[in-house]
Amino acid sequence: MKTLMIKVHEVWLETLMAALMSQTESKQVLYDFSDMLFRHFSWLENELIELGESYTYDRDPVSIKVTRLRDLLHDIINRLNEIDLQLLSSPDKELDSRIASDIHYMREVLVHMDDEVVTAFNMKRECPKIKLSDEARDALTLFLFEESYKEYELIMVYNYLRAHSDDAELIRVFGILIEESFFHFKQFGEMMAKMGILAVPRVVMSELYQVDDVENFLSKGIQEELAAKEECIKLSQAVAGESPELSHFFEFINNQENYHIVLMTKALEHLKKEHNG
Repeated sequence: MKTLMIKVHEVWLETLMAALMSQTESKQVLYDFSDMLFRHFSWLENELIELGESYTYDRDPVSIKVTRLRDLLHDIINRLNEIDLQLLSSPDKELDSRIASDIHYMREVLVHMDDEVVTAFNMKRECPKIKLSDEARDALTLFLFEESYKEYELIMVYNYLRAHSDDAELIRVFGILIEESFFHFKQFGEMMAKMGILAVPRVVMSELYQVDDVENFLSKGIQEELAAKEECIKLSQAVAGESPELSHFFEFINNQENYHIVLMTKALEHLKKEHNG
């Protein structure tokens, strides 16, 4: 089961990367498939928890650097084939059947998906229709690398905390924060792909998500969100004179962080109230 969950984690991430680099109508299909695979990943995780097995989110490196989309699609299909075989070891036959059915459909679609040239790794660092100074381009590049990893990290952390919680309010909050982090990750990933600097985020260390003190985690998380707001403001100001469009985008992201802080503050207050009786 642990190996199966790892393999699903890897193919989910690879499919998400394929969606980011696609520039055709295949993009939405790949996004849908990546969402489906993330659900599979979460369901398998819940199975491990019910069985009382310990686990981490460790995985092997996921190689995505291709010049043609078909090469990545071929690798995704091979990964799905491996998962299909390993599903036989799953103790939950209903879950096994559901995942297998999804995989069979995805494979059929991917086999017939149109090929396309991939430019997500050309390292040009150019924003389409936007002319940036070297300073602004460097600031944007650094921000995207740091924040895309951070959003992936948050997806994994919130997902782990949600899976290990039996508190309805915390499950609700973590669910919203996962969705928000997915949105930000996709937005930043799209920009990275257009600039030719797309990259797979590094593996998240287990000590970041295997949290014993959730109250302390939320307190620190609020401070991190405040710091993220500052970075968005700095970047918005850095590109304001050259691209009002980019400036407005980062103001938009900055404003979204406000609600994240509200959610985390409410969750923290809820926990304190529960602990104090």
